[in-house]
Amino acid sequence: MSGERRTARRLALQALYEIDSVGHGVEEVVSRLLVEAGLSQESNAFVRELVDNVIQNKDKLDQSIQKFAPTWPIKQISVVDRNILRLAIFEILLDNRMPVKVAINEAVELAKTFGSDSSARFVNGVLGSVSTQVSR
Repeated sequence: MSGERRTARRLALQALYEIDSVGHGVEEVVSRLLVEAGLSQESNAFVRELVDNVIQNKDKLDQSIQKFAPTWPIKQISVVDRNILRLAIFEILLDNRMPVKVAINEAVELAKTFGSDSSARFVNGVLGSVSTQVSR
């Protein structure tokens, strides 16, 4: 199950990236990625839930990014890093279903896979600061 969760999280990031960088519609992007991925119903629902919640809470998530990475204006953070942070901060601060360490680890792995050489360190640093706000 954790492998499929990781794949679902990766798909959510890909959808968020495309929506953020190109401005394609949420439903068309998510539907296309899910058809291509062939995941279980449960994982498809998880992808949709992540994407929808990140988009609904984007302003609040971006405020958290600014609070914990104050030297980086949100528009100067790479699209990949920005969306990894949005996804992880949603899971850490708003969703509360996953252990903080797991959410950080998943985000760092996404950063290693999709980001630049410095992405994993940057994401880990920001999320380390975010995690100090959580008492679980």
